[in-house]
Amino acid sequence: MKKLYKTNDVNERIDNLLYRFRSRMMSYPPGMCPLALVKSLFQISMNQSCGKCVPCRDGLVQVERLLEDILAGRGTVETLSEMEKKCRRIAATADCAVGVVSANLVLDSLVEFADEYESHIKDKKCVGDASQTIPCVTLCPAHVDVPGYIACIKNERYTDAVSVIREKNPFPTSCSMICEHPCEKKCRRLLIDDAINIRALKKFAVESARDEAISEKADVISTGKQIAVIGGGPSGMTAAYFCALMGHAVTVFDEHEKLGGMLRYGIPEYRLPKEDLNRDIDFILNSGDITVHTSTRVGRDISFEEIKEKFDAVYIGLGAQIGNRMPVDGADAKNVIPAADFLQMVARGEAPDVKGKHVVLIGGGNVAMDAARTIARLQAETIHVFTRKRDDITALETEVTAAMQEGVRFRTLLSFLNIETDSETGEVSAVWLQPEIIAEYDKNGMMTTEHSEKYPYRFTCDLLILGVGQRADVAEFEKSSVPVDRGRIIADEMCRVKGMDGVFAGGDCVSGPSTAIRAIAAGQVAAVNIDEYLGYHHKPAKRVEIPQATPNPCVPTGRLEIEERDPFERRKDFSFVEVEMTKEEAMREAGRCLRCDYYGCGVMEGGRGDE
Repeated sequence: MKKLYKTNDVNERIDNLLYRFRSRMMSYPPGMCPLALVKSLFQISMNQSCGKCVPCRDGLVQVERLLEDILAGRGTVETLSEMEKKCRRIAATADCAVGVVSANLVLDSLVEFADEYESHIKDKKCVGDASQTIPCVTLCPAHVDVPGYIACIKNERYTDAVSVIREKNPFPTSCSMICEHPCEKKCRRLLIDDAINIRALKKFAVESARDEAISEKADVISTGKQIAVIGGGPSGMTAAYFCALMGHAVTVFDEHEKLGGMLRYGIPEYRLPKEDLNRDIDFILNSGDITVHTSTRVGRDISFEEIKEKFDAVYIGLGAQIGNRMPVDGADAKNVIPAADFLQMVARGEAPDVKGKHVVLIGGGNVAMDAARTIARLQAETIHVFTRKRDDITALETEVTAAMQEGVRFRTLLSFLNIETDSETGEVSAVWLQPEIIAEYDKNGMMTTEHSEKYPYRFTCDLLILGVGQRADVAEFEKSSVPVDRGRIIADEMCRVKGMDGVFAGGDCVSGPSTAIRAIAAGQVAAVNIDEYLGYHHKPAKRVEIPQATPNPCVPTGRLEIEERDPFERRKDFSFVEVEMTKEEAMREAGRCLRCDYYGCGVMEGGRGDE
């Protein structure tokens, strides 16, 4: 019988299978045993071996057995030592990269997960409880009930959806526009097609509930306790919100004219319209007994000692609003501006005139991207972003893409050397850049570079923006004996300031510059621990009943993406860039949720799951 040939060979079919499988690696669920993951990856590496050399053919098999013994609780210290020796021998003698990479995978894990190996050998178990958790809830720093509010959206209960979010996060409107959505990172929908667009659904919910009335003060019993919150940004206002819901009287001190911190003064209008930010802040202020003192700077208008003496507890949530400068000559020239300072100038209506000018921006974070896209809207002639390596562009990929669409030009493999100033005006006239070449990766898997043989070159500019990080203004607090290390207040994971009874701190002034949702999470944690410190144990009642779940047919479906205005149109103004989602789109996207609070990941707090 004549053999029939298919149009695509076996390699193409393998590639198709691998392409479909790729997202499963990214959706490895939180809470699982890391050594089980190491074993899985090791076995994949073993399958790539051709089996010609002894280190791969025999050595990898022996290492797999030793690793299995450790996972099964049969391992000893000698087992671990033997496994390490074999891996080092394989890495040194294998003929090809398969053996080397496989052995190094295990060797790296011995360092990265040393505590796990020790626990499996001594206690015959993982360090923590190795059980799957709901990925979107676990990875949201504030642990918002994501499946719950998506279920409400699917049932067209938009106000309830917003209420579910506010149980953990009082900034649903703001976060629906600017959150980095870490909740999507390991969405189990990745097992089928692509992660659910959780931020888009949150945005649809707040837009659909836009006309809801601002709630009156919550019906809570006053405790008579007085709490001071220093800083009116996302962390401070979150702490104030939850403390007020628990019945404590809260007084907020903020140095700015209006509340919001970096949400107001650091995020441009085109990403977060301030009228929408005001909706969140108004809701917070109406949630309980909250008094606000704006334009009040601690250390100038009131001392920290006075606050500490007057109030029963204090929360410091300053944020990190001061832009860093580089330690080079010319960094203090008037046309050199830190990115954070530049964005605050624009927010206050004090934007410099950059029309027709050539602007250089050093740095690749989210603040740098906000500055670059703002400069484009101020009609600069050119905007060039320079970074040492591609890894230095840490901004969201969507932000980088949007910046490129709006005319921002990116150059990597260039390290910053120094600033050249005009001898007459003292203003920056150029920057000097050193070409780099790619070198080895470091222990964290990040690319390193080294100087190229090419000579440094001069790049002229009229304005230099430094997107090289921010810091908190902690000088006055340090004078008041608040412990500070390298510009950060020292506080533990419960937000308690070291050595100061009744003083708590969190957010960027403790962690360094981070995201809004992490600042919100810190404020939430601080509020709970302040409540405990004051002798209470309040548990906010859940106000919304979550709809029952039904099994999802798991049919592969495309992910919904939020549309944006045309780049050539949106770069002309500061109007909001995103286009509203339609109800049809929202229902389709909400219907993709697998309801992991019921299926596949255990039980939600409050009883949902295997009831």
